[in-house]
Amino acid sequence: MAIFINKDTKVLVQGITGKEGRFHTSQCLDYGTNIVGGVTPGKGGQEIDGVLVFNSVSEACRETKANASMIVVPPPFAAEAILEAVDAEIDLVVCITEGIPVMDMLRVKNGMAGCHTRLIGPNCPGIITPGACKIGIMPGSIHMPGGPVGVVSRSGTLTYEVVHQLTEQGLGQTTCLGIGGDPINGTNFIDCLSAFQDDPETKAVVMVGEIGGSAEEDAAAWIAANMNKPVVGFIAGLTAPPGRRMGHAGAIVSGGKGTAAAKLAAMRKNGIHVCENLGNLGKLCKEVFTEQV
Repeated sequence: MAIFINKDTKVLVQGITGKEGRFHTSQCLDYGTNIVGGVTPGKGGQEIDGVLVFNSVSEACRETKANASMIVVPPPFAAEAILEAVDAEIDLVVCITEGIPVMDMLRVKNGMAGCHTRLIGPNCPGIITPGACKIGIMPGSIHMPGGPVGVVSRSGTLTYEVVHQLTEQGLGQTTCLGIGGDPINGTNFIDCLSAFQDDPETKAVVMVGEIGGSAEEDAAAWIAANMNKPVVGFIAGLTAPPGRRMGHAGAIVSGGKGTAAAKLAAMRKNGIHVCENLGNLGKLCKEVFTEQV
């Protein structure tokens, strides 16, 4: 099994006719993702890699029965693209776009209140269930189907590094997703951890966090109270100076809060197996997850 997506997921690509949209549509198709349509206003009727383009998400959903969308739309238009997918009642929206204004995301957050659509991102690499479905920009070749490890991360590139190390250790993955590091995003750590806890095929989890905010501390407390599966944790930014943003807009230590040390302490306190040296993460997972594999 997996969380959020599987081989039967029907995917739209919003922004499919742009350079990035074309490239990542091709990559997802090559991986085996079931892309059933694309959306670019005013360009309906075109085909990209054999995928029919529609003028609106509602039209595309009506014709294809799509239940997921990958948004590869420039920042000024990305919020409207998300809300259009929400209005069409798509189950899952994965927004890759980086640099969406915070005020736009506040509007999206308010617009999504009470709806059933799940948003992953923005500014994220997406989600992949190895061997079944890839919605995003991650390199499919490094992933290993068959579980038993779930991976959730705020960082895109660190997700790739973690997955590569897991695969090198012979530890397959159920689902891997990057939730993004913007101050305002959709799906959070606890959402993913809860889904992994409920997934019978996921036997263990790797959680990769960053400095800034309190999401990792909140997740650590949730794990202690609700999870019976082993978790290995890593925090990026251990040496970052206070006030210096590290990569993501949300990865900044301010007012003495959100430090790597505080997050690592919270992880240890709540029973998470902490890795401080990223280069050793795969080996640590192999040791910790021995009983699960």
